[in-house]
Amino acid sequence: MRVTGGALKGRRPQVMKGFLGRPTTDFGRESLFNLLRSRVDLDGMEVLDLFAGTGMVSLEFASRGAASVFSVDSNAKAMRHLNKVFEDFDLDHCSAVRADVVSFLTRIPRGFDFVFADPPYDWPQLKELPAMIVNSNALPAGHWFVVEHGERMDLSASSGFQEMRKYGQVHFSFFKIEKETK
Repeated sequence: MRVTGGALKGRRPQVMKGFLGRPTTDFGRESLFNLLRSRVDLDGMEVLDLFAGTGMVSLEFASRGAASVFSVDSNAKAMRHLNKVFEDFDLDHCSAVRADVVSFLTRIPRGFDFVFADPPYDWPQLKELPAMIVNSNALPAGHWFVVEHGERMDLSASSGFQEMRKYGQVHFSFFKIEKETK
């Protein structure tokens, strides 16, 4: 695993031993960020990375100019490791916290400019995740979020759905918050 673009391009964070998750592939991340570049200006953005796992997507956002990256995952060991990676890479504008994503979204401390979510492909609530994000205080109207998922998941009926892109085994559904919530 390596950072595929930006100021940290080519850097390889130390891999956490025993992590059982499924990190987004280098090819998938590079393709995602090439597509994002045509839709949003990452410079100065405040980003929320849900189900952050290894934090490779968080590192990509940090590398590509995000003003802050807030990573959330329920795996305490992964979040401790990610905070260490942020420290090793001198990314003092990034932080990782251990939290249940569903609970976090109901009590989100502040809004962000962009949300990325990469839940386990077999997570029972995956189909409801876009609505959870739309109905939270995570994003204001007009802002984008992306959900990574497997090939068997169709999120096209979800509020704010714009399109789905496939890169190898990785699928990204793109959403835009249409109106103010709450």
